[in-house]
Amino acid sequence: MCKLFVNSDPSLWENVTRSLRIDGMVTSIRLESFFWFTLEEIAQRDKLSLSQMIAKLNHEALDAGHNLDNFTSFLRVCAMRYLHLQTIGMLPHSHEVSIASLNTDRILEQERYYLETHQ
Repeated sequence: MCKLFVNSDPSLWENVTRSLRIDGMVTSIRLESFFWFTLEEIAQRDKLSLSQMIAKLNHEALDAGHNLDNFTSFLRVCAMRYLHLQTIGMLPHSHEVSIASLNTDRILEQERYYLETHQ
């Protein structure tokens, strides 16, 4: 089992720091390459730049009242949820389908049910 993970490309867990602007302020975010690849894929689905998508996530999370003291962890979880929702069939694999076009309330409801029944 471990060979699948241990023998993967080490560049996937290489830390990469990127600088971007959120509300005119420059901030640096350090994530593993794998997470940057996944976040870029999410942004591309909605025809956003990575910076635009991260700023949008930041604004929407703050508007929802979330504490973003560990924004880097929030971004990691966003990337993993995206992949998990694809894996369990709740999010289309097709990059032609934008995330914004999806019925998010329905997906969140299905995900809650999935998590309740798989714990």
